[in-house]
Amino acid sequence: MILYEYPFNERIRTYLRLEHLFRRLTELISRTHPLDHHFALATIFEVMDVAARADLKSDAMKDLDRQKQALIAYRGNPAISEAALEEVIAQLDHCFEQLNSVPGKAGQALTESDWLMSIRSRVGIPGGTCEFDLPSYYAWQQDAPAQRQADLHRWATTLAPLASSVQLLLKLLRDSGAPQKVMAAAGHFQQTLPQGRTFQLLRMRLDPALNLVPEISGNRLMVSVRLMQREATDRLAPSTADTPLELTLCA
Repeated sequence: MILYEYPFNERIRTYLRLEHLFRRLTELISRTHPLDHHFALATIFEVMDVAARADLKSDAMKDLDRQKQALIAYRGNPAISEAALEEVIAQLDHCFEQLNSVPGKAGQALTESDWLMSIRSRVGIPGGTCEFDLPSYYAWQQDAPAQRQADLHRWATTLAPLASSVQLLLKLLRDSGAPQKVMAAAGHFQQTLPQGRTFQLLRMRLDPALNLVPEISGNRLMVSVRLMQREATDRLAPSTADTPLELTLCA
């Protein structure tokens, strides 16, 4: 099954983008080819761009504290494992403290490196990191893979508190939803969201054998899914078939 996720607000959209970038960074650093490490460094710069929002760090810390307070209310509940509860609360405390200890925005320490910033200024230019433009960067790419990996790990460490916080917040958000089976009649599904709860994320699973692509839209009141059929010409056309879906609303 293919999993699609749709955020209902800008904060969750930013978290998902960061999660996507951190996953890519982890995968690229683990490889050994210089080209993989070039894109790993480019990914670090992308994380810095996404994390440049002045309120991102404070939003994440508020979300961590909000989740902690919500979980504290479950203490003494016989239906809840005290050990598991305390473990998650400890994780939230650890992420909060780590994030709070980072001065400024995520990756700000990297901006003090003129060498890294010279690469960052050219990485978005087509072919802008050729050896004649950045000979020192080209020389770094010829270093032993283990040395390049050590450097990348050192630079990525400055982003680790944000990465662990985003990962934990999204895990708790995803765990808050219960999947439901629905039917997209004639390729279209629409649902009015229950009032009294603020949903932040929609998760949808779709059978890849159906060769369908979902177009999802939604807000705090309603969610809509239109299924599109992939054609041989690479165009998308609306599907008219009744199609089963699995939806999860996460608050």
